[in-house]
Amino acid sequence: MSAAIETREVTKRFGALTAVNEVSIRVEQGDVFGFLGPNGSGKTTLIKMLTGLLPVTSGEAFVDGLNVMSDPEQVRRRIGYMSQQFSLYTDLTVLENLRFYGRVYGLRNQELRERIGAVLAINHLEPYRDVLSARLSGGWKQRLALGCALLHEPRILFLDEPTAGIDPVARRELWDLLFDLSSRGITFFVTTHYMDEAERCNRLAYIYNSRLIAFGSPGEIKKLKEVNPAGARRVEITCSDLMRALRTTAQIDGVRSATAFGQNLHALADDALSDGALIAALEAHGLPGASVRTISPTLEDAFVAITNQHRAALETFGG
Repeated sequence: MSAAIETREVTKRFGALTAVNEVSIRVEQGDVFGFLGPNGSGKTTLIKMLTGLLPVTSGEAFVDGLNVMSDPEQVRRRIGYMSQQFSLYTDLTVLENLRFYGRVYGLRNQELRERIGAVLAINHLEPYRDVLSARLSGGWKQRLALGCALLHEPRILFLDEPTAGIDPVARRELWDLLFDLSSRGITFFVTTHYMDEAERCNRLAYIYNSRLIAFGSPGEIKKLKEVNPAGARRVEITCSDLMRALRTTAQIDGVRSATAFGQNLHALADDALSDGALIAALEAHGLPGASVRTISPTLEDAFVAITNQHRAALETFGG
């Protein structure tokens, strides 16, 4: 079975600027695939190449087995795209937006009515069919945008930060909907900055400074050697004065890095630095009552570690 999406050393240049540099990924059919990276790292550029909106400078890209360079029209018929900004017509109702986009996709008469009915049901939009889209909450606007992208029954959907700016409940509900659709065979290629969303994905790719620097399941990425360096362990520190503890911890001999994580600290410390020694060092700096426990790296820990290593390598070799 061919992959839903596959790239082979895909590169995109804009003059002297390389926006995407030899990126190779494979997304299996029915996957919810997460694509992460800082702003400006190349995420949206890669999506635009995969959807035929930008030409590939070099390398090869395939969507549903079709070459995006030689078969762009066939590719566009099999995909849906949902941008991070709500791009539907705010002066039209939910139903009017669906009718308009259905006609754009070439749907007519009974087929259009059937597809609109199916999309309204799947996205639970029926109660809002006659509501102006301008009056919808952020979460319902995203459901409408997703519904419009689903009208022509695409096999693959590209979602560019679909939950940006919507509340946590709406985010979770939208992701539940994505997994329901995934169970029906639709493949999702999703960009996100939220680690809890990344944890939900079957597989992830992480792009930094135009290059792919991590690829695999969330569990595989957490086990990378960059995340778990030899001779070190990750610990969680609970302390009453978080910011003072952060400054202090970073200066303790044997602590390689430290960062705030919610109401606690996560630190990478030498194996030789025991919990007791770390607590004693904090107490010596006027921070009594701290507790320390060994933890496994979170996905956020993993991406911070991977990013820091590659940033250091770029600085060492002059970018």
